[in-house]
Amino acid sequence: MFNQNHFAMTFTLPELPYKADSLSPVISAETIDYHYGKHHLAYVNNLNGLIPGSQFEKSDLEDIIRRAEGPVFNNAAQIWNHTFYFEGFIPGGRKLPSGKLADAIDSRFGSFESFREHFSKAAVSLFGSGWTWLIRDHDCQLQIIQESNAGNPLRKGFKPILTCDVWEHAYYIDYRNRRADYVKAFWEIIDWEKVASRF
Repeated sequence: MFNQNHFAMTFTLPELPYKADSLSPVISAETIDYHYGKHHLAYVNNLNGLIPGSQFEKSDLEDIIRRAEGPVFNNAAQIWNHTFYFEGFIPGGRKLPSGKLADAIDSRFGSFESFREHFSKAAVSLFGSGWTWLIRDHDCQLQIIQESNAGNPLRKGFKPILTCDVWEHAYYIDYRNRRADYVKAFWEIIDWEKVASRF
């Protein structure tokens, strides 16, 4: 998922698996330009400036996320979170999960519609900036959790399956302050085949 050169101790911005304008109108090319091309890139550049000479010189992102604090954690987690978020989309979307993931969603939440309602409510209601996640917990059960700021479920030993970025920079250009409209549209571009592969 991530590109890292251990010799140079640098991280690079992963390429998007689609063109910048191909998620429109759910996410516009302008939002991709700012969100991916500026914010995501800034986290990469920040982390590359922080790790030389630190204990994390040879560490991958997941190790940094699990062990680091402060700015090193924040920037590493935001690189990971954003890559995970962007790689969960496909132009036109795949509307419903299938297979084992679909069965697990039905078992845990009663139906896909119930799951979507609970996830959307968590995303819309998260105070301030952060992420809403579908995760597999220590008992291999699905849970919906909220994480503030750069929060990442790996920190708690959970397995991330799906995430929705609810920092304002994820949606403000297209939706202004209408987070609920962004979250409603978010479901239209999810690549459920990709999400199921994470399960």
